[in-house]
Amino acid sequence: MSRRRRAVKRVPIPDPRYNSTLVSNLTNMVMRSGKKSIAQKIVYGAFEIVAEKLEKGDPIDLILGALENIRPRLEVKSRRVGGATYQVPVEISFERQQSLAFRWLIAAAQGRRGIPFTEALALEIVDAYNSTGVVVKKREDTHRMAQANRAFAHLRW
Repeated sequence: MSRRRRAVKRVPIPDPRYNSTLVSNLTNMVMRSGKKSIAQKIVYGAFEIVAEKLEKGDPIDLILGALENIRPRLEVKSRRVGGATYQVPVEISFERQQSLAFRWLIAAAQGRRGIPFTEALALEIVDAYNSTGVVVKKREDTHRMAQANRAFAHLRW
């Protein structure tokens, strides 16, 4: 870790179809080996399926609703104090909340075997919007872990 200066946050270029940096972030996280056009096809296809299944308006609003249900507010970090390691609950920044939510969403979609990734991603987004599924359970587990270790909150740094 460099001690010179903080890294500058780069603002991603909004995606061409929805003009949203949120969709651009998701596309960048889905992307493998620099194949952005394939990642965009996957994300846009998933959005179309989500809009079809939920029969509601703008896919961006649906994604925001799903994100609201899966973003973690707290997490635990290991902190070593006097030979013992404690799991200390800490609040996390909005960028990290969003990053973790997208990471969990993509991992859950990859875990669904036997169906194309576009459909799997769409199903995970629908599950997240309805507050069910693997990703919501992961968030609840993270919050439960932080709640269980709140006695060590005084060790926060």
